[in-house]
Amino acid sequence: VEEVDAIIDKSGATVSAEIQGYIDCCVKLSGMPDLTLTFVNPRLFDDVSFHPCVRFKRWESERLLSFIPPDGTFRLMSYHIGSQSVVAIPIYVRHNLSLRNNGEQGRLDLTVGPKQTMGRTLENVALEICMPKCVLNCSLTANQGKYSYDPVSKVLMWDIGRIELPKLPNIKGTVSVASGADTTGANPSINVHFTIPQLAVSGLRVSRL
Repeated sequence: VEEVDAIIDKSGATVSAEIQGYIDCCVKLSGMPDLTLTFVNPRLFDDVSFHPCVRFKRWESERLLSFIPPDGTFRLMSYHIGSQSVVAIPIYVRHNLSLRNNGEQGRLDLTVGPKQTMGRTLENVALEICMPKCVLNCSLTANQGKYSYDPVSKVLMWDIGRIELPKLPNIKGTVSVASGADTTGANPSINVHFTIPQLAVSGLRVSRL
């Protein structure tokens, strides 16, 4: 399981990305099996912590996991991969928000799509757009999922769900701006949440068990 926290700039470049990862096991083996787990690229790890069953000396010397597992479900290892690694964020957001303040309506147009997902499907996709204070309301049409705007907290929530190609989720429409409001430098930040089953974003691969 890998949890990615990343900051992406306006042009789509990754400013920083950190990964917190976990290797969870479910063991149903009889006797006292002695297991060895090796990785293709163990140099990725910045920081690791292990279940007590792991022989730490062998990890230090050979970068492999040697252990006699407990029965059932347990967390074999937690790891951290810092922002100096190149992380390919598997989702992109194309967005355009223009705010006019002379009594005209503003416009929002936003599209989400998959990027470098190795053929996997993006699921549980949800966007949280923190609008500038001057935005009173939004009248939008989403071709997928549903949206809500809270005029008090100024947060636009768009719950998309699965992204099924070739249709890319898009939301667009008009934005009401308070008259006489200063809209210069009003760039909203967009928080994007998603899950992808069966994909390790770090590129970590098991060599053999």
